[in-house]
Amino acid sequence: MKLPLLYEDIIKLLPHRYPFLLVDKVIDINPGISIIAQKNVTNNEYFFQGHFPQKPIMPGVLIIEAMAQAAGIMAVLSMQEDSEDSINSKLIYFMSIDKVKFRKPVVPGDILRLEAEKLRGSSRVWKLTGKAFVENSLVAEAEFAAIIE
Repeated sequence: MKLPLLYEDIIKLLPHRYPFLLVDKVIDINPGISIIAQKNVTNNEYFFQGHFPQKPIMPGVLIIEAMAQAAGIMAVLSMQEDSEDSINSKLIYFMSIDKVKFRKPVVPGDILRLEAEKLRGSSRVWKLTGKAFVENSLVAEAEFAAIIE
């Protein structure tokens, strides 16, 4: 696989589409282990219309969702490497989100670096840790579990 993975590559791996696709680029990936991706946060994001019009801040739940989407890309690529079966028809669902911390606001113009690592997993259930950075500042982190069906 040739890096970086861009929009055309990402939409082949995730079912998400605009306005809910929150990964713009995959910078680095070690299938089954870790991923680094990014989301370019622009001033025309739909959520800034209401969160908050006078001081736009990216909702924390969407930062967590972006980390999970990056992890989903890693899971899909890992499963494609491990199996000849196609998983394009499968979906990845949150099972739990734990140890969430939001440290700094994410605002228009920021480039959100999304990092996820697999803690453990089987063919269907994965436990992961995710971190989101703006430049070198940690802005959010969480542990989450997902099931692939």
